[in-house]
Amino acid sequence: MTAAETVRCWLVERSSYGDERMVTLVYATPDGERYLQKQFSTNLLMKKRVTAAIEAEADRLETVDDEATRERYATEASRMADEHDPDEEV
Repeated sequence: MTAAETVRCWLVERSSYGDERMVTLVYATPDGERYLQKQFSTNLLMKKRVTAAIEAEADRLETVDDEATRERYATEASRMADEHDPDEEV
């Protein structure tokens, strides 16, 4: 894959860290095998549009090594794709 190639990834996880006031968003490929993690401060996140899916550069995606996590990501990506348009705010 070249850097110019993009892959649609679906939001599969959102978690926050209380004292640090940070939010982590995880977007994964539909098969759950690769993911992109993004961290934002809560202040920045309130100004940012969080969508059901993003187009991520393929070379920025990490591999999901754990089988249970892959399955969970694939299930959640499928649910998001079924329930939301890619550009829908969630």
